[in-house]
Amino acid sequence: MASNDQDILENDESAQNHIATIRELWRYLWPEGRNDLKIRVIFAMFFLILAKIIGVYVPYFFKLAIDILNGDAEKNLTMIAAAVPVGLIIGYGTARVLALAFGEIRDAIFVKVGQHALRNIALNTFRHLHRLSLRFHLERRTGGLSRVIERATRGIDFLLRFMLFNIIPTILEIVMISGIFWYNFGFLYALITFACLSSYIYFTIIITEWRLKYRREMNKQDTTANGRAIDSLINFETVKYFTSEDHEAIRYDKSLKLYEQASIRSQLSLTLLNIVQAVIISSGLVGVLLMGAYGVYEGRFPISDFVWINALLIQIYMPLNFLGFVYREIKQALVDMEKMFMLIAKNPEIEDKNDAKKLKVSKGTIEFKDVYFHYSEDRPILKNISFKVKGGTTTAIVGSSGAGKSTVSRILFRFYDIASGSVTIDGQDIRDVQQISLRKEIGVVPQDTVLFNDSIKYNISYGNHEASDDDIYEAAKLAKIHDFIITLPDGYETEVGERGLKLSGGEKQRVAIARTILKNPSILLLDEATSALDSHTERDIQQSLEKISEQRTAIVIAHRLSTIVNVNEILVLDNGEIIERGSHTALLEVEGKYYQMWQKQIQLDEVHQKLNELEKNDENTCNIES
Repeated sequence: MASNDQDILENDESAQNHIATIRELWRYLWPEGRNDLKIRVIFAMFFLILAKIIGVYVPYFFKLAIDILNGDAEKNLTMIAAAVPVGLIIGYGTARVLALAFGEIRDAIFVKVGQHALRNIALNTFRHLHRLSLRFHLERRTGGLSRVIERATRGIDFLLRFMLFNIIPTILEIVMISGIFWYNFGFLYALITFACLSSYIYFTIIITEWRLKYRREMNKQDTTANGRAIDSLINFETVKYFTSEDHEAIRYDKSLKLYEQASIRSQLSLTLLNIVQAVIISSGLVGVLLMGAYGVYEGRFPISDFVWINALLIQIYMPLNFLGFVYREIKQALVDMEKMFMLIAKNPEIEDKNDAKKLKVSKGTIEFKDVYFHYSEDRPILKNISFKVKGGTTTAIVGSSGAGKSTVSRILFRFYDIASGSVTIDGQDIRDVQQISLRKEIGVVPQDTVLFNDSIKYNISYGNHEASDDDIYEAAKLAKIHDFIITLPDGYETEVGERGLKLSGGEKQRVAIARTILKNPSILLLDEATSALDSHTERDIQQSLEKISEQRTAIVIAHRLSTIVNVNEILVLDNGEIIERGSHTALLEVEGKYYQMWQKQIQLDEVHQKLNELEKNDENTCNIES
């Protein structure tokens, strides 16, 4: 699984060919049910062709004007046109303006199509990323995914502008100008022009293909450097804790150095390409002009034809100057687009069945029956887990770290599917119901709370986007955070910072509890929900949690055993198996694993109490002395 995701993010070789990518893009440019956009595409192509026809005809006006001024008008013009050479000069200028204007009109017509395609592709990718499994997001490189999307979007924009409105018009122009040479000056002129253009294109493609490995290396190191930078900044506090600023800078600089080396090689190879292109263009231009000059010398062509030939050659060579750049960028754009389309094509690990129905919660009874689960086959996590949480009751799950406690909540939320067995809510297998309906009925307060970089109000309202301000305030009061919020200068509009870094761990956890209260779910999952709180606040919030759990089914994953003494049943997990179950009193009487955990907690609490007493005594002593 991990290797496949890595291929999507970083592999230089694509699994799809370029034609398939262009076909996929075409679906967005020619969308079903949008006849208005299809008409725009047709008109854009019409103005593209019209602009090129006029563009090719522009030098002919110049030739006719030279004929008139040179006294050769009778050979090429009617008497009326010969009498008004000024009109031809004006026509020459008008044709240039029209060629430009039709090109701009083409862009103006097509811009809605292009932007609509970009918007839909970006939106579909964004939606699809949220459909992909938790496993995918846990295994991806931080920052790498956003880089793939960013480059692909930029690539699509480039492809639309240059392939549609540069490459295709240039090919059309080459065909028309070659035909003009053949018709007016003979096959040899067309042959030399064609041979020159073919050589130019061939060597450009060959050298650009050779150069692509440096560009790929640049992209690879750019992704790596970006990922390391984002990862380091997200973990800013950790970097500070371990004074690792220099270490992070060195790791970042390694990628920058490799990027620098690849960039230098890329620039040197570009220099070689430009020189080869200049030699080929100049050779073809000189060859055809020498033939044209000889024709003028022999009297077969007027001097205006020599100027015409030169103008046509310059006109056809000008866009080719950018062919190496355009070809490289188009190819890279296709590669980047392929990666994004591969991402869109990636099937979610967890999908609804075709006949999946909405979950209907009546009592809220949860049952795990003979459940086995593993992240990988060689690493079993849960083994033959069976338990039942009756509707309206609270069950706690305890155990040492790595025993599989949090995995139970992830399975119930259906982040993962089990290997065997069944998980039901009111008799409905969670694999048979719609995921969104399942998750709407479950409220989660995670141990590690991550907040959006927005206001406190926004983060609480995330539990119910339709909630009123009064509902938000009430949820905050139940979570014992309202009094703190109103003391802040901006109150509920206070920004919490990236990942909620401006708040303490306890404050973040209370915001998480508030938004879960606002969600008003039928089932509660509390994953060590009070682990970041002090003892006094923990007691207050514990009372609130018990209050909101009264009419709900609740599963509590606990670290502090003192918070679960009143629950209906306690499950003790060890190495993925339930080794004990019962009430707090019953488990203490057994004097098994739970009893040992309880004794350790009592000892820790006594140590903490003594430390607190010593601190208070020190404070009192300082006050007396002062």
